[in-house]
This record gives sequence, structure tokens and C-alpha cells, in this order.
Amino acid sequence: MFGLEKPAGRRAPGGSGGFPKMASVGDFNVLSSSIPATKVELSVSCRNLLDRDTFSKSDPICVLYTQAIGNKEWREFGRTEVIDNTLNPDFVRKFIMDYFFEERENLRFDFYDVDSKSPNLSKHDFLGQMFCTLGEIVGSQGSRLEKSIVGIPGKKCGTVIVTAEELGCCRDSVLMQFCANKLDKKDFFGKSDPFLVFHRSNEDGSFTICHKTEVIKNTLNPVWQAFKISVRALCNGDYDRTIKVEVYDWDRDGSHDFIGEFTTSYRELSRGQSQFNVYEVINPKKKGKKKKYVNSGTVTLLSFLIETEVSFLDYIKGGTQINFTVAIDFTASNGNPSQPTSLHYMNPYQLNAYGMALKAVGEIIQDYDSDKMFPALGFGARLPPDGRVSHEFALNGNPQNPYCHGIDGVMEAYYRSLKSVQLYGPTNFAPVINHVARYAASVKDGSQYFVLLIITDGVISDMAQTKESIVNASKLPMSIIIVGVGPAEFDAMEELDGDVVRISSRGKFAERDIVQFVPFRDYIDRSGNHVLSMARLAKDVLAEIPEQFLSYMRVRGIKPSPAPPPYTPPIHVLQTQI
Repeated sequence: MFGLEKPAGRRAPGGSGGFPKMASVGDFNVLSSSIPATKVELSVSCRNLLDRDTFSKSDPICVLYTQAIGNKEWREFGRTEVIDNTLNPDFVRKFIMDYFFEERENLRFDFYDVDSKSPNLSKHDFLGQMFCTLGEIVGSQGSRLEKSIVGIPGKKCGTVIVTAEELGCCRDSVLMQFCANKLDKKDFFGKSDPFLVFHRSNEDGSFTICHKTEVIKNTLNPVWQAFKISVRALCNGDYDRTIKVEVYDWDRDGSHDFIGEFTTSYRELSRGQSQFNVYEVINPKKKGKKKKYVNSGTVTLLSFLIETEVSFLDYIKGGTQINFTVAIDFTASNGNPSQPTSLHYMNPYQLNAYGMALKAVGEIIQDYDSDKMFPALGFGARLPPDGRVSHEFALNGNPQNPYCHGIDGVMEAYYRSLKSVQLYGPTNFAPVINHVARYAASVKDGSQYFVLLIITDGVISDMAQTKESIVNASKLPMSIIIVGVGPAEFDAMEELDGDVVRISSRGKFAERDIVQFVPFRDYIDRSGNHVLSMARLAKDVLAEIPEQFLSYMRVRGIKPSPAPPPYTPPIHVLQTQI
């Protein structure tokens, strides 16, 4: 995912908005009977939020929920960034969703005042919520929905503005760097602390924030770091669309001082460093008051580099293989496999939770692995004949060759192991992570990528070692999916999933976020429809893999191999005799 922009969230209702309808493709799977007509990007702003902080203003975040497939359960879709000290936030981080004309997608936007680093929303002050459908946003005039925030009885909670923009299919990104000269001095004791805010214009003439630079302290001649932004985010692929850039002086209390602004376009910027890309920063109020006013400084484009973004499928087309390894928790806390209460119970009529999670994820990943041979490991059991405890044993009983043929082969080996090993403990993850890391470390050329699925019932015993293993693995071509089964509290697992706070060990931070954790109970279909449960689980746990994969390739500068030419049968030329 791009940051928190999870490319999921299917379906949306009808609406008369300006997005084309696309024909259905027939019932080709349980999850969707049509391909998405388009992707839409949702931008969120609020006005007059509740103030929950005593000595300063609220520090708001927006959390988007969608309703799960086939029932009324709300699931978190993503979060914006936190903006400090404001009741009128314009969030930079967007939500990208598939939009289906003929289906209904219910949305819920929750707002919180963030008081600490905890990812747990119950630790923060609730500021209210807004319910709508994706079609309601798309179908509003200019695809811009303004609605009251509700949820706190007797309080006016302000309003939320959600704008939907259809995404162009532009895959270019630009790397740009700016500097400024002689900006207005705004601070009483020092110089200004300037930063830039970029906005793209919308079709109705309004503006949507798309990038903020960092703040450069105490200077009127800042040089900002180069930054990368997709052309889609900058101008939705429309090279002549106005881009407005505002210059501010940063203030600790959030009341940043406006220095001035200028406008440009992608086409102008693409000329690169030249006299055309030196912009006068104008403060309209000052200009109106002072006859001798010239400008509030200038901003200069130092560099402009276009990069075409490659996609996950470009690598797959070029032959990159995804290697899938599964590791199953055989600790005693799962319960005796012969008892129906056990998470490992072998019910002859249906899969247990381990089997469902394994099949759900494996059946999708196996399409990207040409030999369909998967190493299957177990941990936390006593092995025959001598009862030694192992945290890294082959389910098929062959440590030299732990590979099983296909997901069905893995399932078979799993059931066989349950009959031969003794469930024991403790719950150690580091050995199986290090096992896959050894393989991943030997192929760093982009030809292979490794995905480890760990299925576990509970509380991890070797947290420090696991964190260290994950930090080391973040440099390698691998991702880790952890599925928690059963009723245990999985708080520690949330810490391993670096979505909110990047994981660290001994002061070293993970180079990339490579862990995705989900509790299986969130996906269980209450009507007993296991196909639906498994489809939901797979969709969510695999959503982050392409972006994690791409982040590794980008950091290592690995480009996709050219796709092999499509096969064309040889042409037989019939020679005619003269």
C-alpha cells in the first residue's frame, strides 16, 4: 500500500456522478461480479472540529472504515496522518478505493484527537464520525460531499468535506527540489521557519492539498530536500492544470504564518531549472495595501526529474517468482487436537482455523510460484523419537527437503504432523523468520521474493529476538504475514505490524515495513460461509505485499526484467514451384 492508501475497498453504490459505468464481467468469483470501473482518490478536510485539548487545539486524525463483504461488520480501511494543533485540518494522505457503479460501498469516517503514540484508538479522544456511501460522494456536485460530523450528543462536532477524484492511469512520478530567496521575515526574534504546501486544482476550481515539504528552521533562504510525488497526485495527469504553492512560516502552536503564494503547472515545471521556473511569492493582502510592494521573496525550481513508476505486475511479467513458506504454531495452548475445542481439531467435515488461513493465503500466492513447491514448517512441538523441542521443523518430516507439492501437499503434511508430534511450547517466531531470511539473503537480484505466513494462536515468547529478526529481514526480499487464530489478545502482534510505529531493535529501525498482522476472528463469516471468510482474509493480508515488494526493488534500484515476447506460432511459407 502506498503508505495507508490500501488499494482495497471494493464496491460502491449508484450515483449520477461523473464516473463512467463499466459492464459486468459475469460471476467469475464470489467476491466481485465486475471489474472496478475506476479507482477514486478520497481527500478529507474538516472545519470547526471539537477542541478536546486544554492548552492547545486538537491534533486530529481521520480513520476510514468500510463494511465487510456480505455483512454489516465495519473494518478499518486506513488512516490519514495526524495534524498538530488545528480544528480545520486538510489531510494530505488520501484513501484510494475501487469504485463500482452498480454496488453499494458504505463508508464511515471517524475522527480522533491524538494524545500519544499508541495505535490503539481507544487511547485517544473521539471527535465524532460521519457515515456516507462512496456513491454519495461521487454523485455530489463536483464529487464533493460536505456533511455534519455526529456522534457526541449535545455537541456541534463541525463538518467534514470529502472529495472524490477519478484517478488517471498516469504512472509517472517526478523528483523535484526547490529553494527560496529573501522570504519575508515573520518571527520576532529570529528569521522565518519556512515550508511549502502544494495544492492541485480540481475541476470545480477548488484546491486539494497534495504535498508539504519539511520545515527549514531560521532562514529566509531555505533549500528544501528533493521530494518525489506521483504526477497523478500532483495534477491527476493533466499537465496544464493549475498547481498552487503556498509558503508558510512554521509556528509551534499550529497557527502558521502565511508568507505568500504562486501558481504553476506540470508543463511549466517540466522545463526544469530555467528562468521560467523562478517564481515571485506574492501575498495578496500586502499587495493590496502597499503601493511599493514587489514580492515576499522568490522560489526557484532547482531540479525536475521524471521517473516512470513500475508496477508489481511488471516484475511478475518479467519473471520474478514469489516463494511462499508457511510456519504453523504447534504450542500446547492450541488444545489437544483430538478435542473439538482445539484450534488444531481435525474435523472431517470442515477446515479448522489453521487450515482456512493457510488455504486462503496460499491459494492466491501459489499462482506466482511456477514450481508450486512450498516449504512448510512447524514450531513449538516435541518431535519423535526423542521428544526434543523444535521451533523450526519440517511438517513432512524431512529436514533436508521441507518442500510440499502445492497447498494441498502442505495441508496433508500439516495433518500428518498433528498425529506424530506433541504440542508443547514456548511460542518462538525468530527461528522460522531466520530460516526464510537465509534463503532470501542468497537471492538479492530481484528474481525472487519470499513471503512467510506464520499462523499462531497467541502470545509470543521471544519478542526481542523476533524484533531483531524482522529488522534484519527488512533489508531482504521478503515479507511476513502473521494470522492470529483463536480468542487470545494479540496486542503484541500489533507492535510487529509496523503500520503506525516502525519496528526497531537495539536502536536500529526496520528499513521497510514488512509485517502484516491480522486476527482471523475479524474475518469469520457468521453465517458459516467459509469461502467468504477466506476470501476476505486473503484480500486483506495480501493487500500490502505488492507495495512491500516494490519498496524493496526501489531501495535496491532493481528494475523489472523485460517481459518475454508473446508466443507467435511459426508461419509456414508455401513455396510454389515455377
